[in-house]
Amino acid sequence: MKKRLVFLLTIGLVLGVFSATALAEPTAASNAVAIDTIWVLIATVLVFLMQAGFAMVEAGFTRAKNAGNIIMKNLMDFSLGSLLYWAVGFAFMFGVGNKFIGLEGFFLQGSFEHLGLDIPITAFMIFQTVFAATAATIVSGAMAERTKFSGYIAYSVVITGVIYPIVGHWIWGGGWLEALGMVDFAGSTVVHSVGGWAALAGAIVLGPRAGKYDEDGSINALPGHNLLMAALGVFILWFGWFGFNAGSSIAGTDLSIADIAVTTNLAAAAGAALAMITTWLKHGKPDVSMSLNGALAGLVGITAGTASVSNVGAVIIGALSGILVVYAVGFIDRRYVDDPVGAIAVHGICGAFGTLMVGLFALDGGLFYGGGLSLLGVQAIGVIGVAIWTFVTALVLFKVIDAVIGLRVSAAEEQEGLDITEHGSVAYPDFVPLHWKSVTVSKKEE
Repeated sequence: MKKRLVFLLTIGLVLGVFSATALAEPTAASNAVAIDTIWVLIATVLVFLMQAGFAMVEAGFTRAKNAGNIIMKNLMDFSLGSLLYWAVGFAFMFGVGNKFIGLEGFFLQGSFEHLGLDIPITAFMIFQTVFAATAATIVSGAMAERTKFSGYIAYSVVITGVIYPIVGHWIWGGGWLEALGMVDFAGSTVVHSVGGWAALAGAIVLGPRAGKYDEDGSINALPGHNLLMAALGVFILWFGWFGFNAGSSIAGTDLSIADIAVTTNLAAAAGAALAMITTWLKHGKPDVSMSLNGALAGLVGITAGTASVSNVGAVIIGALSGILVVYAVGFIDRRYVDDPVGAIAVHGICGAFGTLMVGLFALDGGLFYGGGLSLLGVQAIGVIGVAIWTFVTALVLFKVIDAVIGLRVSAAEEQEGLDITEHGSVAYPDFVPLHWKSVTVSKKEE
């Protein structure tokens, strides 16, 4: 009995030592892969939550009769965008191809070994999916309160499936701008400028909302219905942005994610503070809605260089973005381009500005750190190239949609509100009984 017990203990000890020796290195590597995968999925969830933030900002900054329509557009941006990005967008963006576009990997089939990822390709794809949806949903706010839902859906499918992925390939997927050395860590240009320039094209083709501009050129404010909702949306976006920026490291084992979180937060805080101060000095009172947009401007501005600049650089970029957005919103309005939520200024202009600032403030290659003009020149080429591509393709797309499907609702439908005319319901039935009454009467007449 004792011999048998000794034999079993000896075998167990040998197997234990062998297992520990044989599996030590693979276990360490597996742990790193697991941590990185979990980090990317956590960041994905944070960026997904930004869809709710955009929905709240856009709904809050627009009128109550269109709130349901805003929610529906944001829902479909993500739902249809997820399907299109999985089917073709991810392949166009990250598949093997040329310097302009990826040509392999449709429906996530084939090899993506050229990306050099340690994490599963599915984890990387779902992270990129929520980015693609963000680019699409930026446009919703600029086209709010007068866009036909069917026309908007057609646009959303194309930007997620084609326009955005091609820009992403240029900068992140081995394209010509990546080859030049352009730095856009988390997407000031790839995501935000693409959304901003597409929003500009859409707002131009649509024209302004009824009552926004008088015949004598004067500008009328059309206040949003819920500033608290808009503020909640901004805080959700700020929260989600930690996943947006730090998650772009694609590695939870990369300790620079802590530095990225700090630069992200400092830029947002500086943007909000300087937007508040600017409106206070300019108008005599600190404006709430512009301060909210200032926080978003700071976040958009820092996104390109969040991993490349110091904390001081982040504060400067965020502060300048907060000042810029105040003047950019006014400039766009005076050009009679109606953008209800300021998406063009926040995402288009501040996205371009933040990308250029990398050429000045990057610790490695920035002009202010002895790097010369080389990086700044590359950043400028990228900003201009993406702006031209996105604006022209989006303008053509909106023109085609307008001719084939129709892009704008009728004057009567706009007056009634898109919740009822486009979806047959309202977001606040207890507070807009006249709308329900008109719907009931029209149905009885039919």
